[in-house]
Amino acid sequence: MAEHEPTPEQLAAIAAENEESEIVNYKPPAQKTLQEIQELDKDDESLRKYKEALLGSSTVAADPCIPNVQVTRLTLVCDMAPAPLTLDLLGDLESIKKQSFILKEGVEYRIKINFKVNKEIVSGLKYIQHTFRKAVKLDKSDYMVGSYGPRPTEYEFLTPLEEAPKGILARGNYNIKSKFTDDDKHDHLSWEWNLHIKKDWKD
Repeated sequence: MAEHEPTPEQLAAIAAENEESEIVNYKPPAQKTLQEIQELDKDDESLRKYKEALLGSSTVAADPCIPNVQVTRLTLVCDMAPAPLTLDLLGDLESIKKQSFILKEGVEYRIKINFKVNKEIVSGLKYIQHTFRKAVKLDKSDYMVGSYGPRPTEYEFLTPLEEAPKGILARGNYNIKSKFTDDDKHDHLSWEWNLHIKKDWKD
């Protein structure tokens, strides 16, 4: 059955419903190098243990050529999906734009971001997502990821559980623009991907 495309007025109404005017009153802390942080309050045992929990007891020998933050993968985590839905973000980001995840309408899912911190502590990491349909912005989501120290293994961030839209008008292709940034407005990675909401997984 052909998908019913929403009219521009219906898309504008959806976008208006998703508008949020939330102002977050947050001031980022002053930036310090890893060495400066390790030198701070060396005699304070509780602070030393806290820093060890954040940074680990061993120092990370990072390649100076690699960026401090590397976003490696995006995964749509859905228990009902017939196969894993994963984007390799270390690959060709242009080819990712041409791919499309298929998601069954009405299913619950989360977005999982895998990333690495290589050299210095990064504070206030944030994942920002803009959802478009037919060039109309329907939604903007900001997720506070947090502050992380360098370590050899990857970190994982999971968004809260969401429900895919459902109904005839909800079915179709959505273009998503994602960004991984921080307190200092560093754009660690920006990428585009597509989500196709269908009546069934193999509709």
